[in-house]
Amino acid sequence: MRFFDQPQTLPAELRDYPEWHRGRPRYGIWMIPLRQPALLAYITELQSQLADLLHPPGARQAHLTLFVCGFAQPSERFDDDFTPSRLQAQIEQLRRSAGPACTLPLGAPDSFASAAFLPVDDPEGRLARWRATLGSASEEIRQADYVAHITLGLYRRQIDAQTLRQRLAELPATELTLEVDELHYASYESREQFGALHSEYRVALEQPLSRRRY
Repeated sequence: MRFFDQPQTLPAELRDYPEWHRGRPRYGIWMIPLRQPALLAYITELQSQLADLLHPPGARQAHLTLFVCGFAQPSERFDDDFTPSRLQAQIEQLRRSAGPACTLPLGAPDSFASAAFLPVDDPEGRLARWRATLGSASEEIRQADYVAHITLGLYRRQIDAQTLRQRLAELPATELTLEVDELHYASYESREQFGALHSEYRVALEQPLSRRRY
């Protein structure tokens, strides 16, 4: 498990981070929305069983972050600003090369030092190709290697690695997969740590003939 290079969880401090947003109101990401009722119910069940460890998710919808863009700004001043021209270039390139809809397998519940999550596998390299396409138009704002995952929640208290290992092992597994038929550019209010994601652009993936409606 990726968590266990740390001896214990690192609780998140819920507050405004003005030193991060510097007064810039919106933060943008490309993401894959989760809209399958069964998958959403499974995630809610996992969150319920870890509720004593996690901050409630607030208004933030379950999703898979694909690419971190930065602060939406009309022009570039700081190295984490994201301009409309960069977004437009990403949209145009994705529309040309996004490819067909797909499903992605899910792994067993896992953990970073700061958050519990559900891993998402990429056996055909679809996520990697989308990320490369997005990265060709704008550099990603990232402090650590990309790990495809669905966040279950940030930790609100410390728990030692051995105890956490046992808690995660007791969680139910699933054979559900993540269905991907759209890629969304979304943003959220930078002053709200669990603020809602607002989809601003959508790139639809090609549907198989059996799923098309005429």
